[in-house]
Amino acid sequence: MSEHRGTLSPPASVSSALAAAPVVAHVVRGGFVESAHHGTAVVTNPDGSIDLEIGDASGPVFPRSSSKPIQALAMVRNGLATDGALLSLACASHSGEDFHLEGVRAILAGAGLIESDLQNTPDYPLDEAARTDWIAAGRKRESIAQNCSGKHASMLATCVARGWDLGTYRNPDHRLQVAIRGTVRELTGSEPVAEALDGCGAPIHAVPLSGLARAFGRIAATRVGPEARVAAAIRAYPEFLGGTGRDVTALIRGVDGLIAKDGAEAVYAVGLADGRGVAVKVADGGARARTVLLAAVLRRIGVTDEAALAALENQPVLGHGEPVGSVVAVGI
Repeated sequence: MSEHRGTLSPPASVSSALAAAPVVAHVVRGGFVESAHHGTAVVTNPDGSIDLEIGDASGPVFPRSSSKPIQALAMVRNGLATDGALLSLACASHSGEDFHLEGVRAILAGAGLIESDLQNTPDYPLDEAARTDWIAAGRKRESIAQNCSGKHASMLATCVARGWDLGTYRNPDHRLQVAIRGTVRELTGSEPVAEALDGCGAPIHAVPLSGLARAFGRIAATRVGPEARVAAAIRAYPEFLGGTGRDVTALIRGVDGLIAKDGAEAVYAVGLADGRGVAVKVADGGARARTVLLAAVLRRIGVTDEAALAALENQPVLGHGEPVGSVVAVGI
């Protein structure tokens, strides 16, 4: 009997941030360790040097949506005129609540644009109640409802400000995307080793996890200029960055001077007001461990805002709908 194997792709390289990742979290059910998550974490000092490293933080990762404040910084440097809530929305993976969608429309209208100019992937709102109402109203997946629409509206507004082509703004060789790549390189201190399409259709760049932490530390500590504008918007309007009930919103509200951005595939980045940066990545992409890992790292470096950290650590394991265990950090 012959076996059809199909076309085999060459094996992809595996970053040391994944291959060398130690166990950082246990899933405990009824006092028994049911599963384990491997991960990598890093804390950088204000000068960019490494203060704490768990696993190999020199390994590159796709930061996914944790890149958005860096991308927004590139937009501000290139003429994006929004501030406050609308600039926070440029950095957002928003929940699709009414105030988010109103903000996206305001960004578009300010640049003389309309919803059909958006090229991000159509989707339903992230927020459960907003999604239920959206579907009940008979609406299909739309670009404005997708969590990256604030970023894409801001990309378009930047192109209008610079006179750049709107139809090709997602192309890697578009002047906007070239500017974003340069800002990623500058803030992380590393040349991206890979480029791919993010879930929303815009380019994303692989950089060392330590570089991601450095970038957030710099944005959080800078007191004047575009970096300060981005940080101020995130701090003042965290609900536009995330949404009602989101852990990233609670974390920013709870820790004075902190900025943060969650990302898909279990990435989380934080910048502290003193210039320290923090970045974590759970190797299997499991979201249930990323907030627990981040909280453990923040506790270790002296962040003591109990309510904010407790919210991150609240990852119960359920049995018959009742808590019978939890996800807990180990080895931090």
